[in-house]
Amino acid sequence: QVELVESGGGLVQAGGSLRLSCAASGRTFSSVAMGWFRQAPGKERETVAAISRSGANTYYADSVKGRFTISRDNAKNMVYLQMNSLKPEDTAVYYCAAAVGTLSWRVVSGEGAYNYWGQGTQVTVSS
Repeated sequence: QVELVESGGGLVQAGGSLRLSCAASGRTFSSVAMGWFRQAPGKERETVAAISRSGANTYYADSVKGRFTISRDNAKNMVYLQMNSLKPEDTAVYYCAAAVGTLSWRVVSGEGAYNYWGQGTQVTVSS
């Protein structure tokens, strides 16, 4: 069992930055791959970024490449999403998720592989 709690969402103007945090508990954090996902109103949930158990490998959706950075601190059981140059189309509920049973170097980009999900945090970008 893994419990995930996101924080750091809010309202920001276009061009601004936010840093999302996700605190994990209940399982050795370094044993799970992590990902960030988002769901905008009326749209399906999509993968934003993912990071391997070791933190050595990452994945980004094309829409956020060069603007967002995913990172993790296994000593603190935390995963982060630094979001820069935010756009109105980044407005969504952002979720962190954990995938168990992956190789240490493997990045898991498909949401179907994720076993545990946080409750989400709202990010709103005004134009």
